[in-house]
Amino acid sequence: MPSAPLAKGSADALLFDLGRVVLDIDFARAIATWAGHAGCAPSDILTRFVRDEAYRLHETGQISDSDYFATLRAALGIAISDAQFLEGWNAIFAGEMPDIADHLARAANHLPLYAFSNTNGAHVAHFTVAYAPLLGHFREVYLSSTIGLRKPDKAAYDHVVEAIGVPASRILFFDDSAENVEGARACGLQAVHVRSSEDVADALAALGI
Repeated sequence: MPSAPLAKGSADALLFDLGRVVLDIDFARAIATWAGHAGCAPSDILTRFVRDEAYRLHETGQISDSDYFATLRAALGIAISDAQFLEGWNAIFAGEMPDIADHLARAANHLPLYAFSNTNGAHVAHFTVAYAPLLGHFREVYLSSTIGLRKPDKAAYDHVVEAIGVPASRILFFDDSAENVEGARACGLQAVHVRSSEDVADALAALGI
């Protein structure tokens, strides 16, 4: 389901995913850190990592970091500590996406900015401190681990739209996941599939920003 063409004045609020839209993510860094602590090759554990039910429960705040790391310890077959899991878990954050700070600063002069991320408590504790200046552009950051809902479920988008207080059709959403983009469009939001920061720049330009 494609969004209608963007035009100047066609949005009253902008909603951004965080990973691979605002914050650069490199999951290979987590695997490498865990493998280093376990004394094995990254390839030995890479294929064992899956985004399973425990992963989803962790992202909706239903299990603790320690409980999730226990499931990883069993699934990956590595006997490393919670602290070592946490080190690798947070190593995935590789900096800001190119030019995004400038894009957000410019956009914030025109429209209210919000963020909506599928994430977990451990990551939140890390990135809200490490990237506080960048996240300061957002009026509110909606987190799956806090609201108990995650993309691409309809209830998650409905919750965020209601919280923002702007009609869904007047919110432009940016996400790097095609599944999440389609979920947003099905709920009436305008949406851009972000493959690079240029996609954000182009959408802002179409809005006259």
